[in-house]
Amino acid sequence: MRTLIAEDDEALGRSLQDVLSANGHQVTLVSRGADVLLRHAEAQVILLDLGLPDIDGLEVLRKLRRVDDVVVIVLTARDDERSVVLALRLGADDYLTKPVRLAELLARIEASARRYRRSAPDGTTYEVGGLRIDFGLRSVTLDGTTIHLTPIEFDVLAALARRAGTAVSREQIQDEVWGDAFVTKSKALDVHLHQLRGKLGRPVITTIRRFGYRLEP
Repeated sequence: MRTLIAEDDEALGRSLQDVLSANGHQVTLVSRGADVLLRHAEAQVILLDLGLPDIDGLEVLRKLRRVDDVVVIVLTARDDERSVVLALRLGADDYLTKPVRLAELLARIEASARRYRRSAPDGTTYEVGGLRIDFGLRSVTLDGTTIHLTPIEFDVLAALARRAGTAVSREQIQDEVWGDAFVTKSKALDVHLHQLRGKLGRPVITTIRRFGYRLEP
């Protein structure tokens, strides 16, 4: 398992890293919430401390769940009922309080990871109303005419096409295309969407006010 540990106690973080590595995990250790938001796509499991120095762990979890369903196990000193309930409602797969028995931690990771499914790259095509997108060839045609898109424009269109007919948040698009939904990329997305709409020449991308966008099926 590719495991990301977010822990600001260096000694504890190294101890967890050693144990998990010895049990076959590929471990990355970070100490800030911002690092989790930047590197979550590399992981299959995240061990998340709530007391991180830059961003509260619950806020990290809330942002993470807007873009990713990676397994998240909260590992923290907070044992109050409010924190437990809030973390689980925000989408944590499990909640463990420190100190934790390592055998139990390994068992909890294994149990939670059984549901892990990160979608494989899509090698199929999408077609609707004369628009054809070939994900494998990264090509787009409209009524039989090739539409020349930049790599970023194609990635934005692909992010919408894979969820055609469904509202997709700005954060999901930014996370999928740029690998980071929470740094100042909003203007870049606006620019690329404007160019993309101009090249497609028809209103196939609908704006969902204060949320995101939808590719009309």
